[in-house]
Amino acid sequence: MTGTFPSPASSPASSPASSPAAADGAERPRIGVLGMGTYLPTRQRSNDEVARATGVSPGWIAERTGVHKRHTAGPDEAASDMAAAAVRSAVAAAGLDTDQLDLLVLATSTPDELGPATACRVQALTKARNAVALDVSAACSGWLFAARVARDYLGAQAGPRHAVVVGVEAYSKFLDPADRATAVLFADGAAASVLGPVPAEEGFTDFQLGSDGALADHVLIPAGGSRAPASVGTLAEGRHTIHMDGRAVRDFIVEMFPVVVSDSLARNGLRMDDIDSFVTHQPNPRMLRSVGTALGIPPGRLPIVADEVGNIGAASTPFALAAAAVDGPLRRGDRILLATFGAGMTWGSALLTWSGAPVIRTAPTAEPEERSAR
Repeated sequence: MTGTFPSPASSPASSPASSPAAADGAERPRIGVLGMGTYLPTRQRSNDEVARATGVSPGWIAERTGVHKRHTAGPDEAASDMAAAAVRSAVAAAGLDTDQLDLLVLATSTPDELGPATACRVQALTKARNAVALDVSAACSGWLFAARVARDYLGAQAGPRHAVVVGVEAYSKFLDPADRATAVLFADGAAASVLGPVPAEEGFTDFQLGSDGALADHVLIPAGGSRAPASVGTLAEGRHTIHMDGRAVRDFIVEMFPVVVSDSLARNGLRMDDIDSFVTHQPNPRMLRSVGTALGIPPGRLPIVADEVGNIGAASTPFALAAAAVDGPLRRGDRILLATFGAGMTWGSALLTWSGAPVIRTAPTAEPEERSAR
């Protein structure tokens, strides 16, 4: 990819970084994370299994991507099922009941159906009867886009309000097992966060989102929508699976990652050393480590989880956040810089001061639940 992308701060497609405020100027509560939950389906696909279908060696996959295994939803397991499991865990971690949720925002590229919103399916499954339910589609940036929607929604309301934001992907349903550009990377999973009022020194600040639709063909599912409805021809041509220009996507991330990070730091008068943890989308562990090193992110401050779960799209960033809270290095009061990149192409950043929120991870083991002690 050639050329230089505009900084999200200057791009006309970027959203402003302003905080929500009431028209009368009344003070609104700071919104942060109250609890998190994650879910991984039971079945795992090793590099040996993926290699047999793609015609490469297991060593090639590990060396080129850093991914060692990935999880795959069951035949009867849809995106809504995985999302509902993560939402239940997040709500339990936050010490709430689902009927206390006012908003449910779901981010995915692999919905149950083209309509209705998969969020509505999750609302029904979790009995979140009082929640407004809606989907956000921004691919791997989706959870951060959805968190911005929820933060603004809650910040504009009077009195205590709670939202759950969940990222989920069922990529395995849309993969060509023989396509090594996608089959070695993409996997299934879900991660959710409950958002609500937190002390003034904690929570989200300075969201910055952007998109460049001219690059939308870099990664997509070409058929099945209104442009190319399903037909015998689209099925025969394999157009209902993920198609990705791996080189173009890699170049986009390598070029945009430093721009997104440096822009956030400059806009807030911060230095690299002021950030306790850089929690990002997890497209490819090897590439992520390389870009982090080139950017000068201090060792131990870039949590990487994709080596064990692959690229789980909209669930990647919240899954990495939850893992950092359980396994380290996050502590209450830590300043986090969130950075995401996704199809569209989309990108985003936000600053989050960690509230010490508990996490419940539903893992594919004999011991199904793991609760953080932090």
